[in-house]
Amino acid sequence: MSISTSNAMSRIYWSESNIPDIQGKHFVVTGGNSGLGLETVRALATRGAIVTLACRDLAKGNAARESIAKNFGSVQIDVQELDLASLSSIKNFAANLSSKPIDVLINNAGIMAPPKSHTSDGFELQLGTNHLGHFALTAQLWPALMKSASPRVVTVSSNAHKMSQMKLGQMHWDDLMSDKKYSAWGAYAQSKLANLLFAFELQRRATAAGKTNFKSLAAHPGYSATNLSSSVAPSAPSIFRKLTKNIEGVMGQEARMGALPQLYAATETDIPGGAYVGPDGFGEWRGYPKLVNANEHAKNLETYFVSVVYIDLGYLALQLVPAGGTVPFTRYSTARLSRHLMPLNSCA
Repeated sequence: MSISTSNAMSRIYWSESNIPDIQGKHFVVTGGNSGLGLETVRALATRGAIVTLACRDLAKGNAARESIAKNFGSVQIDVQELDLASLSSIKNFAANLSSKPIDVLINNAGIMAPPKSHTSDGFELQLGTNHLGHFALTAQLWPALMKSASPRVVTVSSNAHKMSQMKLGQMHWDDLMSDKKYSAWGAYAQSKLANLLFAFELQRRATAAGKTNFKSLAAHPGYSATNLSSSVAPSAPSIFRKLTKNIEGVMGQEARMGALPQLYAATETDIPGGAYVGPDGFGEWRGYPKLVNANEHAKNLETYFVSVVYIDLGYLALQLVPAGGTVPFTRYSTARLSRHLMPLNSCA
């Protein structure tokens, strides 16, 4: 594989042209009808991959598929309905794919800084959609992933997880669902931190279980001009929204570039499990993909409630824990979180 480099800065310019042979491989991309998801679907499908485009609106998904086919010719894209804010929708989606091996699951879909709302199962909307929805989806698709010779799960996070320095991106254990106080950006940052904790913990458990062919990876797009950012915080003051748009014009990059880190994580042969990929430019706002570092909160797996979720859900725990092994409890008791996490049992 030929990768363009700069001798002066030893910079690797990894682009879509560096995607290895993925002919016939099956990728599932959530939120694949627009933005980063659409660019990811296009890049994969036009290189011979079989892509399941998962989205809430079938009409928009079909329009996306038709647009790609019109511009690039014959592609294998199957549009399936998926609402990550509904555990029943997740279960139905997974049931439709149960007979098909899945090589790569890309947990791409997300919402950012909306007014306070809840999923159909009662979770705070951002944590419920961005994290818990993808957690449940990964659990439901686990048997199909295990049918692949080299399965991967790529979970898309954000630089916003670093907002924890401003006390926005920490896991608020005493108010996970923002019942006491809601901050649109705080809830978003928390959900993106949870994405990283999930990705890293999943890799740790897979490694401990001896599943050497499996990789769990994370990626973030930097600051990308997508419909996600253009629709951010409709309740915010107009001056704030104008400032956001101006910053995006200067610092942002087009969605095609923003999709490169997750494409790198999903396809690059030599990337290690547990890696985190982001842009290589200043502040990781834009640029070509490289391995980047998460902040210390994302690496503090001992405080992550996924350990409790594994116990309650019982699904991935059965798959990943070695025979005779145990799932360690965190210092946060099941009783403390059961009101929010027990509904995940419906996905087992």
